[in-house]
Amino acid sequence: MQTINLKQYYPFCKEDIFVEVSDEIVEAFLLDKRAEAARERKMFRYKAFYSLDCNDGIENAAIGWAQPSPEDHLIEKEELAEYEELIRRLYEAISSLSPIQARRVHARYILGMKVKDIAAMEGIMLSSKLNAASSVTLKQVFYSA
Repeated sequence: MQTINLKQYYPFCKEDIFVEVSDEIVEAFLLDKRAEAARERKMFRYKAFYSLDCNDGIENAAIGWAQPSPEDHLIEKEELAEYEELIRRLYEAISSLSPIQARRVHARYILGMKVKDIAAMEGIMLSSKLNAASSVTLKQVFYSA
């Protein structure tokens, strides 16, 4: 247990008030004080001394710790929903392929292997690999239509 002076941490305290707190509380106050000092150094270093009257967030953006607006949260939520729908449709499309085609599509687009490496791995000629790839493409076109 350590004793702290609340006047150092709370500006509305006009007189010294000593309180005994646990070590975790003291550590939290210390970490907060260090983070505030780091923000002030960053503002000084990157010359982020702008007027607080303009209220457009330029001060926060200049030092990189601006909080996203509620509109940004909604946009992120919509983008995440669109991405999840795209992934769901992709899995449905891959599951409609034959096992060989699904393995080849996975190797090409998920693992990033080259076509000739996939052909060598499966022991097939490159032209037959291309025919299989074109049929996969046709199935994807018909599936998404």
